[in-house]
Amino acid sequence: IKVSLKKITIFHTDRGSEFKNEAIDTLLKTFEITRSLSAKGTPYDNVVSEATYKILKTEFVYQKQFNSLNELRILLADYVHWYNFIRLHGSIGYMPPEKYRLVSTF
Repeated sequence: IKVSLKKITIFHTDRGSEFKNEAIDTLLKTFEITRSLSAKGTPYDNVVSEATYKILKTEFVYQKQFNSLNELRILLADYVHWYNFIRLHGSIGYMPPEKYRLVSTF
């Protein structure tokens, strides 16, 4: 799936040094993308994404070798489907997230 940078309006990151560099600043300015930073000393807005990235890397990325970008796209789509519709999550009563979403009243 190709997404034009012109459609992206916000780029959210923590305050890590890897996100503060001239190339990223130039890209954001060129495409008029607003930088959104987590509050200094308050990492809570990144907890969900960081946990998701850890699971994605552990269960998917480190387990495979990709021979092409297209293969990565296909396998990633399969993994995301498995993660959301099949994988049991202990934190939500050992249900897949989609089932939990349907039966939960929040």
